[in-house]
Amino acid sequence: MNDQKNDKKQSLACAVLTVSDSRTAGNDTSGNWLAETLARDGHNCVRRDLVKDNVYAIRRILSDWIYDPAVQVIITNGATGFSHRDAIPEAVTPLFDTEIPGFGEVFRHISLNEIGSSTIQSRAIAGMANDTVIFCLPGSTSACEAAWNHILREQLDSRHKPCNFASHFKSR
Repeated sequence: MNDQKNDKKQSLACAVLTVSDSRTAGNDTSGNWLAETLARDGHNCVRRDLVKDNVYAIRRILSDWIYDPAVQVIITNGATGFSHRDAIPEAVTPLFDTEIPGFGEVFRHISLNEIGSSTIQSRAIAGMANDTVIFCLPGSTSACEAAWNHILREQLDSRHKPCNFASHFKSR
């Protein structure tokens, strides 16, 4: 459990992975938004990468980050849809020790108000692996904003009650 007092927010060590066949470091708007938002909310973006939508390339990077004790939270963006190239669920699910099914359920509920029934095509997922929490978001900046503003901001805040994911990490 969290070693810090309840009134002090714990800064988490986060990694952001953009999964895309078309984005580059120069046009990765959702990855940039996530990294900037993490910093603005008091967290540290300690790893950042961009990878093509390939199951094994994704697993290689995520496995390294999951193994790295300096990474507590991983947020991916992209490749959660239904095209034949969208491989995040297939790449990440085998790495989970525990899946967090409520994340995808709540994300799709939130998205329903923004994009209507198209939300059923989102395969946003989350889970834990080696004491690292992993959230897999769609690639649009608006989807990342919705996930952050309605779920992740609170769940990565050690002061949020009655529970949060930050409390699962030891203080640094």
